[in-house]
Amino acid sequence: MAVDLELAPKTKRPAGEPCCEPVVYPDVDRDQAVRMAEIAKALGDPIRLQLVDVLRKHAGKVCVCELVPLFDVSQPTLSHHLKKLRDAGIVDSERRGLWAYYYVLPDALQELTAWLS
Repeated sequence: MAVDLELAPKTKRPAGEPCCEPVVYPDVDRDQAVRMAEIAKALGDPIRLQLVDVLRKHAGKVCVCELVPLFDVSQPTLSHHLKKLRDAGIVDSERRGLWAYYYVLPDALQELTAWLS
């Protein structure tokens, strides 16, 4: 038994015309999306995520010399990861002589937590 199906010709819509209306609109404005993406990108590395975890659990500022033994990377590599976190505004540091002491900026974590919840 043969069935003849007739397909309706596709109608072309003009370029740039939407095919349908959006169902949901973003609650995050562009500036906030850029900021959250910076934080997410900085935390996208396992070592950086662990560094933030160690720093946020520590009461006070942590010397980089205390952090080096916790990770299987060289001190310059660890400093690179800390710089990425600093550039993203997640941690900050204070110099004391030759050593740098790092700490988490609470506002950055509160900003991320508020957005995720």
